[in-house]
Amino acid sequence: MTTHAALPAPGARLKKALRRRDDHGGTPRLSPLWTFVAWLATLAFFAPVAWMVLTSFHQEADAATNPPSPLAPVTFDQYKLLFSRDITPFLLNSTMASVISTLLVLVLAVPTAYALSIKPVEKWTDVMFFFLSTKFLPAIAALLPVYLIVKDAGMLDNVWTLIILYTAMNLPIAVWMMRSFLAEVPREILEAAEVDGAGLPTVLLRIVAPVAMPGLAATSLICFIFSWNEFMFAVNLTATNASTAPVFLVGFITSEGLFLARLCAAATLVSLPVLIAGFAAQDKLVRGLSLGAVK
Repeated sequence: MTTHAALPAPGARLKKALRRRDDHGGTPRLSPLWTFVAWLATLAFFAPVAWMVLTSFHQEADAATNPPSPLAPVTFDQYKLLFSRDITPFLLNSTMASVISTLLVLVLAVPTAYALSIKPVEKWTDVMFFFLSTKFLPAIAALLPVYLIVKDAGMLDNVWTLIILYTAMNLPIAVWMMRSFLAEVPREILEAAEVDGAGLPTVLLRIVAPVAMPGLAATSLICFIFSWNEFMFAVNLTATNASTAPVFLVGFITSEGLFLARLCAAATLVSLPVLIAGFAAQDKLVRGLSLGAVK
């Protein structure tokens, strides 16, 4: 009886080649030219941010010179003026709206993605298209109906209004991202948990969540950034009690002129939470965004 060698699974040669590459020195090095191009592109993207931070430590007169003077005296006056203007409530509103909406998105997106990837429901492709179709309409087109509904409900200038809107806005993106991440969870682990009698909450919390943690980190960070930077609904649905940090930045553009140094200081301060969150989750973020790139 003739035996035939088993054909390698799709992608097995690629995985073997990647392992061989890792065994012989890791990733291949770029040529000096491409290294220089990569650093040049990095500096080009970082230059405006660095200039904004540098300008925030200047006086208004020095920031308004043409051409600007990078060697102007350094001062912390702009940051003192920000806190004297009481930026704290705006930062707290942004933090509350972004953090709570991100948590709600994860609570809703993970079971949904589980049902669409690991335990596919009937016509799951139609469900995915429905989630995607909710992003087809420009947000500005929904502003008037949303404003009227919120006004009739008596929830204008309320942080919970922003939380509900941000949750609805980010949920389709989170479902699409989490479905691709959960599709990488080994089925053998889930089957073993079901054999041991684990219920759905136990499977999600103790098995799926640890395995898909990079994907959860990437999804939560993106949802947090989208919520933190949202401006249109915040400026139209809030007034004094629930205004967020982006709305605070607009206050420096007045009929008296543009307070450039103070605006740069406020923008630097508003950008810090996102930068800190990204830096804290950078390892999981890179793994999450590259998850499923090679199968």
